[in-house]
Amino acid sequence: MREINRDGVKLSQLRAFVAVAGHGNFSEAALHLNISQSAVSHAIATLEEELGVVLLSRGRHGATLTSVGVRVLTHAQQMLHLLESIGKEANLVRGLQGGEIRISSFRSVATHVLPEIIAQFRRRFPEIAVTLEEYRGDNGVEQAVREGRADVGFICMPTPSGFEAWEVLRDEYVALLPPKAEVPDATLTWEHLSTYPLILPPDNDYCSQIIYGHLTKLRLSLNATYKIKEDSTIVSMVMQGLGATIMARLAAEPLPREVQVFRLPVPLERVVRVVTLADALHSPAVFAFLDTLKQMGQGGEWRSPWALQTPPGQFIGALHNENMKLG
Repeated sequence: MREINRDGVKLSQLRAFVAVAGHGNFSEAALHLNISQSAVSHAIATLEEELGVVLLSRGRHGATLTSVGVRVLTHAQQMLHLLESIGKEANLVRGLQGGEIRISSFRSVATHVLPEIIAQFRRRFPEIAVTLEEYRGDNGVEQAVREGRADVGFICMPTPSGFEAWEVLRDEYVALLPPKAEVPDATLTWEHLSTYPLILPPDNDYCSQIIYGHLTKLRLSLNATYKIKEDSTIVSMVMQGLGATIMARLAAEPLPREVQVFRLPVPLERVVRVVTLADALHSPAVFAFLDTLKQMGQGGEWRSPWALQTPPGQFIGALHNENMKLG
């Protein structure tokens, strides 16, 4: 038995083999590879000759894998995937001598999370320009990314259709009470919270919808006395004793020392995600930014803005991939 000439196996032969296996016949594989059918046939025949085995059974109805062909296919696919990864790494380095990353985000993440991330990214890639546009809510962020005005966005609503997303952090909702509020046993109950005028965002605000959805599941009815758009205004009203609020902790920062903060009787949190368009052709700068984001999460480099306060929010130690895969 002659020894296999591994140096004689070419990547073009493996591409042809994977294409035929995927399409089930030589003609469609040729169309896919944009070469002639005879070139595909020659590539497969040469590969089988080099390996000394039959990979495909030819017949009137196309080509099917032999038992050894099934096993070889797995390795061929892995080799082509590795080659693609090598190419992406090379393109990443070549493309990081310039370029731009455009970020869109809602206010609390833009204020308390992104500055640290952007600073780290700029230290790694000083030649890449970074722009950040802040929006009142998630809808503006989604629209900016969908229309191509932003490369990545940070949202807290469920992942929109046509997007890929990573979970970045989880932000706890807390109750804010006036400075002179007295809470028995320092443990807040829904009954006690209902004794205060409630200050919440408008009904069409996503955070308001999260809060009301939570209350509905608990079969509670707490109606807002005031409906205010700006988080800072809500905090100021609580500070002046005009009522209480339920607010994501990140959105409440910076908190006056006098405002009292309590965990909700039944915990509630929002999930902050970074999103990109699923079918977009991302630049090397975008992949570099996402890679920086991932590394900071895995390395524990994020610090909660309220780390020395109670109750703490919760940053995820590592990014949890929902449906996005980086190249």
